[in-house]
Amino acid sequence: MTTTPLTTTLAAAPQGVNGVALAVFVFFFLAVTVMGFLAARWRKAEQSANLDEWGLGGRSFGTWVTWFLLGGDLYTAYTFVAVPAAIYTAGAAGFFAVPYTILVYPLIFTFLPRLWSVSHRHGYVTTSDFVRGRFGSKGLSLAVALTGLLATMPYIALQLVGIQAVLDVLGVGGGADANWFVKDLPLLIAFAVLAAYTYSSGLRAPALIAFVKDGLIYLVIVVAIIYIPIKLGGFGEIFHAAKDSLAVHGPTGKPRGELASGPNAQWAYATLALGSALALFMYPHSITATLSSRSRNVIRRNTTILPLYSLMLGLLALLGFMAIKAGTDTRGNAQLAIPQLFEDMFPSWFAGVAFAAIGIGALVPAAIMSIAAANLFTRNVYKDFLKPDATPEQEHKVAKLVSLLVKVGALAFVLTMDKTVAINFQLLGGIWILQTMPALVGGLFTRWFHRWALLAGWAVGMVYGTLAAYGVASPTQKHFGGSNAQIPGIGEIGYIGLTAFVLNVVVTVVLTFVLKALKAPEGTDETSPGDYTADVGDAGVTADLPPATAGAPAGH
Repeated sequence: MTTTPLTTTLAAAPQGVNGVALAVFVFFFLAVTVMGFLAARWRKAEQSANLDEWGLGGRSFGTWVTWFLLGGDLYTAYTFVAVPAAIYTAGAAGFFAVPYTILVYPLIFTFLPRLWSVSHRHGYVTTSDFVRGRFGSKGLSLAVALTGLLATMPYIALQLVGIQAVLDVLGVGGGADANWFVKDLPLLIAFAVLAAYTYSSGLRAPALIAFVKDGLIYLVIVVAIIYIPIKLGGFGEIFHAAKDSLAVHGPTGKPRGELASGPNAQWAYATLALGSALALFMYPHSITATLSSRSRNVIRRNTTILPLYSLMLGLLALLGFMAIKAGTDTRGNAQLAIPQLFEDMFPSWFAGVAFAAIGIGALVPAAIMSIAAANLFTRNVYKDFLKPDATPEQEHKVAKLVSLLVKVGALAFVLTMDKTVAINFQLLGGIWILQTMPALVGGLFTRWFHRWALLAGWAVGMVYGTLAAYGVASPTQKHFGGSNAQIPGIGEIGYIGLTAFVLNVVVTVVLTFVLKALKAPEGTDETSPGDYTADVGDAGVTADLPPATAGAPAGH
């Protein structure tokens, strides 16, 4: 999920090891590791060496598996850490994540079932597969694929940041003075386990582990929202303390935050919420989880029950105010606010359960993201441009290797760069991924847009969004200090990604008129109207075999 930047240093001093909490954490970590490897045998098909099986779980997941998988995919460890941390740091601005997760589900109800249908009919594995098939343009498909890869990499890195925050509070994350190997060894072990079971089991591993992850998160939040306020004197005391703390003037000479958003923040709040809602299901990992479901109706049902996670997120966000009232010592790192609050408030054994929820909450989305990135590279770079005659077995092998390389890149990112860089790139990723929406969602409803116009609009949105974000400064950073800037022509401060998206659409529409008037050549559309409403049981769509092997067009 998109988050606001936290302008705090991410170096923390080492703490004493909490033995009981660590033991509970390790127990759950080992349990899900075993589940990850056993998942390779779960619903395994006779012919498993293909992307449908490894990268989409055989397109066989029902309503509940898909619900847990999407929830595990979208509500990550970094959500668990960063949303309350943003509220701990700046107050009401951090609550934008709640309305945007409410807005997103009616939006996806309109287009995800159509994407599922056409993808199953033609054997599409990625959004770029669909874009190429719809507009007959490998160039536009490549642009969408590269944008997805760029946006996903820092997102994976931030899951590792979430694990690192937990390890720091547990006392096994090392510190600034520790030997680099000793300091990073727990993270290296977690990475190695994640890489191994993802390589072995593909999407089935995070799908199975998501049951444990979401169960733990719901348990921890329900306990926290009842137990911690009782210890702190009730919600009245919590909100009063938060109001006083946020009113204190910071380095800029202004209050560091607000308990409720004031008039000057409303444009930024509203545009960030709307832009984030539009962007969320453009991410490759969201689509990977969606396409893994076994029928069109599974998607429709999930859009009606996924809002339960928004309720969970609203309660989770309140933990930021609780950390203020509790006087939580974050050691200059707001990312530690919630793990440290759990350490201070809960008995050691239940703190271990809470830390396990956050740690496992990093493993599930990181696995799905790496699989989604591997699918994109394999289908839309390797097969489209490097080896067009690649067999399903070769695609399978390349995807598994790329999933490892993606995780190695994310790990290197976390270990070698300041963590605020990862946060900034994740914010930039949200701006970037939104620029793929006209090609994807527009293509699901109309063929009117010209492929060259879509490519030009994408380029304008990418360039504007990147330059605008580069020009945003914060008290601690000269560049990429946030995701809000002045909206041209309006003068209000708003979300850069949404402004870039509007420019993208304007350029696309204008150039489409021009190119059609000039009779510029359009690509071949390999889809037909019936493809967008097809379900299991219709001609060319089955739940048991990849469509390309069940008599449907291969789509390549």
